[in-house]
Amino acid sequence: MRKRSLAAMGAAAAVVLAAGGFGLWLATLPSDVATAAPPVPPSEAAATLAALRPPHGVRPVVAIIGLNDATETTDYLMTAGILRRADVADVVLVATEPGPVQLYPALKVEPDATIAQFDAGHPHGADYVIVPAMSRDDDPAVLAWLRRQSAKGAIVIGVCAGAKVVAAAGLLDGKRATTHWYYLKELLARTPTVVYVADRRIVSDGDVTTTTGVSASMPMMLTLVEAIAGRERAEAVARDLGLEGWDARHASDAFRLTRPFVTTVLANRLAFWNREELGIPLVAAMDEVSLALVADAWSRTYRSHAASLGRTASAVTTANGVRVLPDRVVQDWPEEGVVSTFPDQPPAAALDLGLGAIAARYGARTADVVAMQLEYPRPASAR
Repeated sequence: MRKRSLAAMGAAAAVVLAAGGFGLWLATLPSDVATAAPPVPPSEAAATLAALRPPHGVRPVVAIIGLNDATETTDYLMTAGILRRADVADVVLVATEPGPVQLYPALKVEPDATIAQFDAGHPHGADYVIVPAMSRDDDPAVLAWLRRQSAKGAIVIGVCAGAKVVAAAGLLDGKRATTHWYYLKELLARTPTVVYVADRRIVSDGDVTTTTGVSASMPMMLTLVEAIAGRERAEAVARDLGLEGWDARHASDAFRLTRPFVTTVLANRLAFWNREELGIPLVAAMDEVSLALVADAWSRTYRSHAASLGRTASAVTTANGVRVLPDRVVQDWPEEGVVSTFPDQPPAAALDLGLGAIAARYGARTADVVAMQLEYPRPASAR
């Protein structure tokens, strides 16, 4: 999600409060939402896989594009981590310019190549281009590059609010699509020919696929692995991640502004004196999926921000070759200020465990606020 969106919502609510209309607006919001995800017909699941088959029938090249100043943490790292773990494609983390990519809301990484370097090494283009949410939907270099890659035959996958970037490039005109719940109205207002599909984590239409929410990265990448290498390979990767199953089911009506969400965000933002920076030690060969989920979650509480810690300023290479730069160079960090990435647990468990730790530290409502931002269907038993 973009820097100036949910992160700014508490400030916007404070303005409404100052104007005297907050109470009236708040009363219009539901107190809670709960709905079941409808099933996905087998024919629809098969059509999604067919749309995602490798266009050239050889080991595909996947480019994950990022803006250097702000690209969504989980969209950028989880997609790379899962695909490299699967070893079914050559995966390249691409950036618009030389230098590190600052992720939002946490972490900073060294990309593998700039757009220019990727184009020089792959003149025929990528087979797949993954588009995370970015701080800007209108970056000229990104939009032009997406159009060129699409024209060369790439399948474009917009993860979460990355759908807005795909739409800005003109690649969603007249297509069925979805996006993060908070940006749906904005997407449809900017690209009115888009046909919104509710209750789906993944929506494919021709050579473009879009997803709902940050946490959709995991089922989307497993679906892509299945399309490239078959169900057996995807199931093996899912087991390695600690996931029993995945599909495109989603309950769209469960994700919207509610009174508890708004009041919790506002209260946490207004308590500016009660914020803390928490540390995540970087360790060589650590799992980048768990790292992304934990850093992302702790940085969306409106009470804390996760900073990566290194003993030197050098990048630390994760299990699947992502180079993460430390935010802080330290030898020691107070134990109470360190949060775990749960290295003894499978990566798929990291978000639930992280949300549990957030609930223990800040309360269940703050954990629910994080889950809502990530558009994560948190199990009722965990609330």
